[in-house]
Amino acid sequence: MWIVELTFTDAPERLAARPAHRRNLTALRERGVVRMAGPLAGDSGAVIVLDAPDRATVDAVLAGDPYFTTPGVRVASVREWAPFLT
Repeated sequence: MWIVELTFTDAPERLAARPAHRRNLTALRERGVVRMAGPLAGDSGAVIVLDAPDRATVDAVLAGDPYFTTPGVRVASVREWAPFLT
């Protein structure tokens, strides 16, 4: 499993791109790739939990959604996570 942490600014492009991004995450959830996702309190960033076998798969998910390169959105970290409770 992987955790992607995003940070946000107030750039208007980010808000304009968010509906398409959320549709993409919903489709990925239906395929079992996204386990959970959502903004942090205060809308300063977000966390996405991916059920992916490797970093290459995570990178493909990020590359497939233009939101991750939209002004106002920065991928702050991508970390592999090994939860013992799910």
